[in-house]
Amino acid sequence: MIKSNNFGFNHIFINSSHDKEYDEGNKKLTLVLLHGTGGNEEDLIFLGKKIEPNASILSPRGKVLENNMPRFFRRLSEGVFDIEDLHIRSHELADFIQKCSFHYKFNLEKTIAIGFSNGANIAVSMLFLRPEVLQGAILFRAMVPFIPESLPNLLNKKILLSAGVQDPIVSRNETENLYSLFQKTNAITTLKWQPSSHNLIQKDILVAKSWVSNNFPV
Repeated sequence: MIKSNNFGFNHIFINSSHDKEYDEGNKKLTLVLLHGTGGNEEDLIFLGKKIEPNASILSPRGKVLENNMPRFFRRLSEGVFDIEDLHIRSHELADFIQKCSFHYKFNLEKTIAIGFSNGANIAVSMLFLRPEVLQGAILFRAMVPFIPESLPNLLNKKILLSAGVQDPIVSRNETENLYSLFQKTNAITTLKWQPSSHNLIQKDILVAKSWVSNNFPV
């Protein structure tokens, strides 16, 4: 495990356990873990390891503070985002992922984001603005962060939306709108409803683990 503040973010990098094969052609999957509001770079390590224990992990800490709680971008109120800041932070995070891919020698074509809440929302934003840094994403409790003037072509990108049927923050309509947007981008999109609120449950992990196994075998 490497803990660092290089490239502008406090982060953790954990290399795949199969170092030799990983270095020979960058064949292994890398998970970019993006925490929710109030989380940090350690929060989702357990989640990444449960979903795919053989993957490498890159886990940054959000740089925006809201009442002393880290986030990846500013919001004006609950569910109301600072779009200008969101765009700036999305490009900043995408640049960070690119720099890490060179430094830690992982392949962006085998890199997916796993985001929860605020982390899921900035992952969506990166897919819209900088799709070259991610091959796909697992999005837990994601919203539509913004609607691009021109939707990108996300052909062959793979997206899993895992939503809570009783989520008081992300409505069913909001989730379905995001699913529809991804369909319009040509992404291969899967939507799974969980019997939960905004919190993650064991079924989220099982669904994500199965999805990764089927879509990104390592």
